[in-house]
Amino acid sequence: MSQKNTTPLFFLAPAVILITIFVIYPIIKTLWLSFLSPNGEFVGLHSYFKVLRSKEIINLDRFPYKSPPWGALIHNAMWIAIHLPLTLFLGLFFAIVLKEVRGASIIKSIVFLGMVMPMVIGGLLAEFLFDKDVGIVNVVLRFIGLHPLANISWTYHPETALLATILSGVWMWTGFSMIVYSAALAAIPREYYEAAEIDGATSFRKFIHITLPLLKPATLVVVVMTVLYELKIFDIVYAATGGGPGGASMVLAILMYIKAFVAFNFNEAAVLATLLTLLTLPPAIWIAKTAVGRK
Repeated sequence: MSQKNTTPLFFLAPAVILITIFVIYPIIKTLWLSFLSPNGEFVGLHSYFKVLRSKEIINLDRFPYKSPPWGALIHNAMWIAIHLPLTLFLGLFFAIVLKEVRGASIIKSIVFLGMVMPMVIGGLLAEFLFDKDVGIVNVVLRFIGLHPLANISWTYHPETALLATILSGVWMWTGFSMIVYSAALAAIPREYYEAAEIDGATSFRKFIHITLPLLKPATLVVVVMTVLYELKIFDIVYAATGGGPGGASMVLAILMYIKAFVAFNFNEAAVLATLLTLLTLPPAIWIAKTAVGRK
């Protein structure tokens, strides 16, 4: 009996060792570093107050009446405020419009291309998309008469760099939203719509009273996953602007990287890592609870 009881532990040991070395120990080490000064002295929450008071995190002298930089935390909040609703709307729009269209799989594949493309490549493409000479976005803006916006390279100007990276993120993340909504729409029984048609319901009423309520679980999944993506965004911004110009598109993950591996200020980087973890923890816990609840 004792041998049978210890056999599972024998197979579990390698995984536990690896998780301890590469997950648990780094978490504890990072948390401990966040309470130390660069000299190794224990300073408690002093580093947290210093970082949170920094204009690199929140710059209320410029926000909201002046152009960026507004601080990395506000920039992440702007990602959520702009990127999230656009992603939800466009994903739902494509899912509904392409539901009964012939050849929809081809169009969905094109839309989903942004998801399968490496984020770094997406960031590099953002420079070309918003370039004043060859960018397709600027060509469209010039065509509709918005010449002030069309005659600048968006990623090189503080006024537009943040918006350019966010819009690039919309293009790359819309495919995820569309696929989730497409699967949810396919799961809605057709009988619901047929019954509504018999009662004389218009297409708008069917959408409001049938489609939207039944898409609530899918919407929650898209919202939570998108917020996680927006909070830890790094690749696109780093490849497109590096957080510049002048910190105008800086986000928390890039600021943490710069603090650690450019300025070698590991203590403040640990503070940023801890804060970023605390911000992403609630949606991550929700996802875990949802997954366990479904099982």
